[in-house]
Amino acid sequence: MRAVIYCRVSTDKAEQETSLARQRDELEQLAAECGFEVVNVIAEQASGYEADRDGVLELLSLCEEGEVDVLLIQDETRLGRGHARMALLHCLKKQGVKIYSASHRGEMPLSEADEMVLSIIAIVEEYQRKIHNAKIKRGMQRAIARGYRPERNLRRRGENAGRDRIDLPVEEIVRLRERGLTFADIAATMRSFGYEVSKATVHRRYQEYMDEQQRRR
Repeated sequence: MRAVIYCRVSTDKAEQETSLARQRDELEQLAAECGFEVVNVIAEQASGYEADRDGVLELLSLCEEGEVDVLLIQDETRLGRGHARMALLHCLKKQGVKIYSASHRGEMPLSEADEMVLSIIAIVEEYQRKIHNAKIKRGMQRAIARGYRPERNLRRRGENAGRDRIDLPVEEIVRLRERGLTFADIAATMRSFGYEVSKATVHRRYQEYMDEQQRRR
């Protein structure tokens, strides 16, 4: 299994660097004991109450892109505190990433209270997704009524001889991404409209679009 190590201290004092190094050593040892392949090590000095930490955003990107299976932390407080901690636990659970801690010498268990909160969040998010998908579906039905034909969504590309390239509504992918949906969620939304597309393809098209926008600047 592929693992990412996440180390954090709350202040930028020089003596905290020793703590970061110690966390890394302990977690590398844990990874070796569990037989994990460490693909990345993230270390940062930031408050645990902040959810938009650079290290956390990097961590979530790795998880979202399916590059890691396990997160290694010293203890649950390293992940975060308060609402930030619950938000991160929710994101990791959605991506199917397991959390191992050095303090438990294995997979970190969640308390009953944490499990209950995460279940409530998941239920609310699911209904929000259903409402959002229903709005998109209604928009697609209106487009079809005005002449749009989704069955014509395939075209040949010379550089991909023998393969079909799905013609996706890239602007919609970008809009959904800007609303905070993961690439997996966006792929599921596209499939509900008849686009047989994977998370990897959605991510690739999004990146192609962003690269093209960057070249135009």
